[in-house]
Amino acid sequence: MSNLEIHDLNVWFGRDDDRVDAVKHASFSVPSGASFGLVGESGSGKSTILRALVGLVPTWSGDMKVADQSLTRKRPRAFFKDVQMVFQDPYASLHPRHTVDQVLGETLNLHGFDDINNRIEKLLEDVGLGPAFRFRYPHQLSGGQRQRVAIARALAPQPSVLLLDEPTSALDVSVQAEVLNLLSDLRQERALTYLMVSHNLAVVAHMCSNIAVMQAGKIVEVMGVDDMRAMTPTHPYTRHLLNSSQGYKPSQEQSA
Repeated sequence: MSNLEIHDLNVWFGRDDDRVDAVKHASFSVPSGASFGLVGESGSGKSTILRALVGLVPTWSGDMKVADQSLTRKRPRAFFKDVQMVFQDPYASLHPRHTVDQVLGETLNLHGFDDINNRIEKLLEDVGLGPAFRFRYPHQLSGGQRQRVAIARALAPQPSVLLLDEPTSALDVSVQAEVLNLLSDLRQERALTYLMVSHNLAVVAHMCSNIAVMQAGKIVEVMGVDDMRAMTPTHPYTRHLLNSSQGYKPSQEQSA
Protein backbone atom coordinates (compact mmCIF):
# COMPACT_ATOMS: atom_id res chain seq x y z
CA MET A 1 0.00 0.00 0.00
CA SER A 2 1.10 3.58 -0.63
CA ASN A 3 0.06 6.91 0.81
CA LEU A 4 -0.15 10.10 -1.23
CA GLU A 5 0.93 13.53 -0.03
CA ILE A 6 0.55 16.78 -1.94
CA HIS A 7 2.02 19.94 -0.41
CA ASP A 8 1.88 23.43 -1.91
CA LEU A 9 1.49 22.09 -5.45
CA ASN A 10 1.47 24.63 -8.27
CA VAL A 11 0.94 23.60 -11.90
CA TRP A 12 1.08 25.98 -14.86
CA PHE A 13 1.03 26.00 -18.64
CA GLY A 14 2.84 28.44 -20.93
CA ARG A 15 5.30 31.11 -19.86
CA ASP A 16 5.60 34.83 -19.26
CA ASP A 17 2.46 36.67 -20.47
CA ASP A 18 0.95 33.41 -21.78
CA ARG A 19 1.28 31.58 -18.49
CA VAL A 20 -1.88 30.02 -17.06
CA ASP A 21 -1.81 28.84 -13.44
CA ALA A 22 -3.99 25.74 -13.40
CA VAL A 23 -3.33 24.62 -9.81
CA LYS A 24 -2.38 27.01 -7.00
CA HIS A 25 -0.90 25.95 -3.64
CA ALA A 26 -2.86 22.68 -3.39
CA SER A 27 -2.26 20.52 -0.32
CA PHE A 28 -3.90 17.31 0.86
CA SER A 29 -2.98 13.77 1.90
CA VAL A 30 -4.48 10.35 1.26
CA PRO A 31 -3.72 7.56 3.75
CA SER A 32 -2.80 4.11 2.48
CA GLY A 33 -5.87 2.15 1.42
CA ALA A 34 -8.16 5.20 1.48
CA SER A 35 -10.20 6.74 -1.31
CA PHE A 36 -10.01 10.53 -1.72
CA GLY A 37 -12.06 12.64 -4.11
CA LEU A 38 -11.32 15.88 -5.96
CA VAL A 39 -14.50 17.72 -6.94
CA GLY A 40 -15.31 21.02 -8.62
CA GLU A 41 -16.52 22.48 -11.88
CA SER A 42 -14.78 21.90 -15.21
CA GLY A 43 -11.48 23.77 -15.42
CA SER A 44 -10.98 23.92 -11.67
CA GLY A 45 -7.70 21.96 -11.84
CA LYS A 46 -8.85 18.52 -10.66
CA SER A 47 -7.54 16.44 -13.56
CA THR A 48 -4.39 18.58 -13.78
CA ILE A 49 -3.37 17.35 -10.33
CA LEU A 50 -3.65 13.73 -11.51
CA ARG A 51 -1.64 14.47 -14.63
CA ALA A 52 1.06 16.20 -12.63
CA LEU A 53 1.22 13.24 -10.25
CA VAL A 54 1.64 10.70 -13.04
CA GLY A 55 4.24 12.82 -14.83
CA LEU A 56 2.21 14.05 -17.80
CA VAL A 57 2.69 17.73 -16.85
CA PRO A 58 6.34 18.77 -16.41
CA THR A 59 5.72 22.36 -15.24
CA TRP A 60 5.03 22.18 -11.52
CA SER A 61 6.47 23.15 -8.17
CA GLY A 62 5.85 22.00 -4.62
CA ASP A 63 6.15 18.54 -3.13
CA MET A 64 4.42 15.34 -4.24
CA LYS A 65 5.10 12.11 -2.38
CA VAL A 66 4.10 8.48 -2.94
CA ALA A 67 4.97 6.07 -0.12
CA ASP A 68 6.99 8.85 1.55
CA GLN A 69 9.19 9.22 -1.55
CA SER A 70 9.32 12.71 -3.06
CA LEU A 71 8.70 12.83 -6.81
CA THR A 72 11.05 14.60 -9.20
CA ARG A 73 10.59 15.60 -12.83
CA LYS A 74 11.88 12.19 -13.90
CA ARG A 75 9.92 9.30 -12.40
CA PRO A 76 11.79 6.08 -11.55
CA ARG A 77 10.68 2.93 -13.35
CA ALA A 78 9.20 1.54 -10.13
CA PHE A 79 6.83 4.52 -9.91
CA PHE A 80 4.92 3.45 -13.02
CA LYS A 81 4.44 0.00 -11.57
CA ASP A 82 3.14 1.39 -8.29
CA VAL A 83 0.93 4.20 -9.65
CA GLN A 84 -1.50 3.69 -12.53
CA MET A 85 -4.21 5.89 -14.05
CA VAL A 86 -7.67 5.15 -15.45
CA PHE A 87 -8.76 7.81 -17.92
CA GLN A 88 -12.20 9.27 -18.58
CA ASP A 89 -12.79 7.98 -22.10
CA PRO A 90 -12.07 4.24 -22.40
CA TYR A 91 -12.37 4.29 -26.19
CA ALA A 92 -9.76 7.02 -26.60
CA SER A 93 -7.36 5.37 -24.12
CA LEU A 94 -7.38 1.95 -25.84
CA HIS A 95 -5.55 1.34 -29.13
CA PRO A 96 -8.30 0.77 -31.74
CA ARG A 97 -6.24 -1.85 -33.61
CA HIS A 98 -5.15 -3.84 -30.57
CA THR A 99 -7.19 -6.68 -29.14
CA VAL A 100 -7.82 -6.93 -25.41
CA ASP A 101 -5.17 -9.65 -25.37
CA GLN A 102 -2.61 -7.30 -26.92
CA VAL A 103 -3.51 -4.41 -24.60
CA LEU A 104 -3.01 -6.50 -21.47
CA GLY A 105 -0.14 -8.61 -22.81
CA GLU A 106 1.95 -5.59 -23.79
CA THR A 107 1.45 -3.99 -20.39
CA LEU A 108 2.49 -7.17 -18.59
CA ASN A 109 5.53 -7.58 -20.83
CA LEU A 110 6.54 -3.96 -20.33
CA HIS A 111 6.62 -4.46 -16.57
CA GLY A 112 8.60 -7.68 -16.77
CA PHE A 113 5.96 -10.24 -15.80
CA ASP A 114 6.03 -13.85 -16.95
CA ASP A 115 3.16 -16.35 -17.21
CA ILE A 116 1.37 -13.79 -19.39
CA ASN A 117 -1.41 -16.10 -20.52
CA ASN A 118 -2.66 -16.94 -17.03
CA ARG A 119 -2.27 -13.35 -15.87
CA ILE A 120 -4.46 -12.06 -18.71
CA GLU A 121 -7.17 -14.59 -17.88
CA LYS A 122 -7.05 -13.61 -14.20
CA LEU A 123 -7.22 -9.89 -14.98
CA LEU A 124 -10.27 -10.37 -17.18
CA GLU A 125 -11.90 -12.45 -14.46
CA ASP A 126 -11.13 -9.80 -11.84
CA VAL A 127 -12.91 -7.07 -13.82
CA GLY A 128 -15.95 -9.19 -14.65
CA LEU A 129 -15.07 -10.11 -18.24
CA GLY A 130 -14.79 -13.73 -19.35
CA PRO A 131 -12.39 -15.35 -21.83
CA ALA A 132 -14.79 -14.57 -24.70
CA PHE A 133 -13.64 -10.92 -24.56
CA ARG A 134 -9.92 -11.65 -24.80
CA PHE A 135 -9.54 -11.38 -28.57
CA ARG A 136 -12.06 -8.62 -29.22
CA TYR A 137 -11.18 -5.13 -30.43
CA PRO A 138 -12.37 -1.98 -28.61
CA HIS A 139 -15.07 -1.28 -31.23
CA GLN A 140 -16.56 -4.70 -30.45
CA LEU A 141 -17.08 -3.76 -26.80
CA SER A 142 -19.64 -1.59 -25.04
CA GLY A 143 -18.52 1.50 -23.15
CA GLY A 144 -18.70 -0.32 -19.83
CA GLN A 145 -16.73 -3.27 -21.18
CA ARG A 146 -14.05 -0.96 -22.57
CA GLN A 147 -13.68 0.73 -19.20
CA ARG A 148 -13.35 -2.68 -17.53
CA VAL A 149 -10.49 -3.44 -19.94
CA ALA A 150 -8.90 -0.09 -19.06
CA ILE A 151 -9.17 -0.96 -15.37
CA ALA A 152 -7.64 -4.40 -16.04
CA ARG A 153 -4.75 -2.71 -17.84
CA ALA A 154 -4.20 -0.40 -14.86
CA LEU A 155 -4.23 -3.39 -12.50
CA ALA A 156 -1.78 -5.41 -14.61
CA PRO A 157 1.43 -4.01 -13.01
CA GLN A 158 -0.04 -4.72 -9.54
CA PRO A 159 -0.08 -1.07 -8.43
CA SER A 160 -0.94 0.17 -4.97
CA VAL A 161 -2.34 3.52 -6.19
CA LEU A 162 -4.99 4.16 -8.84
CA LEU A 163 -5.64 7.66 -10.16
CA LEU A 164 -9.22 7.75 -11.44
CA ASP A 165 -10.07 10.60 -13.82
CA GLU A 166 -13.87 10.71 -14.15
CA PRO A 167 -13.89 6.92 -14.71
CA THR A 168 -17.66 6.67 -15.31
CA SER A 169 -18.64 10.03 -16.82
CA ALA A 170 -18.42 8.71 -20.41
CA LEU A 171 -20.65 5.72 -19.61
CA ASP A 172 -24.38 5.25 -19.75
CA VAL A 173 -26.10 5.79 -16.42
CA SER A 174 -27.22 2.16 -16.44
CA VAL A 175 -23.63 0.86 -16.25
CA GLN A 176 -22.02 3.59 -14.12
CA ALA A 177 -23.04 1.90 -10.86
CA GLU A 178 -21.64 -1.44 -12.04
CA VAL A 179 -18.22 0.05 -12.75
CA LEU A 180 -18.20 2.02 -9.48
CA ASN A 181 -19.09 -1.11 -7.51
CA LEU A 182 -16.31 -2.98 -9.32
CA LEU A 183 -13.82 -0.27 -8.33
CA SER A 184 -15.02 -0.38 -4.72
CA ASP A 185 -14.63 -4.17 -4.59
CA LEU A 186 -11.15 -4.02 -6.13
CA ARG A 187 -10.00 -1.43 -3.59
CA GLN A 188 -11.08 -3.69 -0.75
CA GLU A 189 -9.65 -6.87 -2.26
CA ARG A 190 -6.30 -5.36 -3.24
CA ALA A 191 -5.91 -2.73 -0.50
CA LEU A 192 -5.59 -0.02 -3.15
CA THR A 193 -5.32 3.72 -2.56
CA TYR A 194 -7.59 5.81 -4.81
CA LEU A 195 -7.38 9.45 -5.83
CA MET A 196 -10.54 10.13 -7.80
CA VAL A 197 -11.63 13.13 -9.86
CA SER A 198 -15.32 13.70 -10.48
CA HIS A 199 -17.82 16.50 -10.95
CA ASN A 200 -20.58 14.15 -9.75
CA LEU A 201 -20.99 14.46 -5.99
CA ALA A 202 -23.10 11.29 -5.81
CA VAL A 203 -20.22 9.32 -7.34
CA VAL A 204 -17.75 10.79 -4.88
CA ALA A 205 -20.06 10.09 -1.94
CA HIS A 206 -20.31 6.46 -3.05
CA MET A 207 -16.56 5.97 -3.53
CA CYS A 208 -14.69 8.26 -1.15
CA SER A 209 -14.40 8.98 2.56
CA ASN A 210 -12.93 12.48 2.15
CA ILE A 211 -12.99 15.11 -0.58
CA ALA A 212 -11.22 18.30 -1.58
CA VAL A 213 -13.32 20.96 -3.25
CA MET A 214 -11.55 22.96 -5.99
CA GLN A 215 -12.40 26.34 -7.47
CA ALA A 216 -10.26 28.18 -10.02
CA GLY A 217 -7.22 26.05 -9.32
CA LYS A 218 -7.39 26.30 -5.52
CA ILE A 219 -8.58 23.85 -2.89
CA VAL A 220 -11.16 25.83 -0.95
CA GLU A 221 -12.23 23.11 1.47
CA VAL A 222 -11.38 19.57 2.54
CA MET A 223 -14.23 17.71 4.19
CA GLY A 224 -15.49 14.27 5.08
CA VAL A 225 -18.22 12.68 3.00
CA ASP A 226 -20.41 12.46 6.10
CA ASP A 227 -20.25 16.26 6.39
CA MET A 228 -21.06 16.53 2.70
CA ARG A 229 -24.12 14.34 3.11
CA ALA A 230 -25.16 16.38 6.15
CA MET A 231 -24.87 19.55 4.04
CA THR A 232 -22.52 21.22 6.53
CA PRO A 233 -19.81 22.88 4.41
CA THR A 234 -17.85 25.88 5.63
CA HIS A 235 -17.02 27.51 2.28
CA PRO A 236 -19.66 29.32 0.16
CA TYR A 237 -18.52 27.61 -3.05
CA THR A 238 -18.88 24.16 -1.48
CA ARG A 239 -22.35 25.17 -0.33
CA HIS A 240 -23.14 26.24 -3.88
CA LEU A 241 -21.96 22.89 -5.27
CA LEU A 242 -23.99 20.94 -2.76
CA ASN A 243 -27.11 23.00 -3.38
CA SER A 244 -26.69 22.60 -7.13
CA SER A 245 -26.43 18.83 -6.76
CA GLN A 246 -29.87 18.80 -5.14
CA GLY A 247 -31.45 19.85 -8.41
CA TYR A 248 -33.66 22.76 -9.41
CA LYS A 249 -35.62 24.40 -6.60
CA PRO A 250 -38.24 27.02 -7.47
CA SER A 251 -38.06 30.34 -5.66
CA GLN A 252 -40.69 31.32 -3.15
CA GLU A 253 -42.18 33.73 -5.68
CA GLN A 254 -42.54 30.97 -8.28
CA SER A 255 -44.00 28.49 -5.80
CA ALA A 256 -46.45 30.99 -4.34
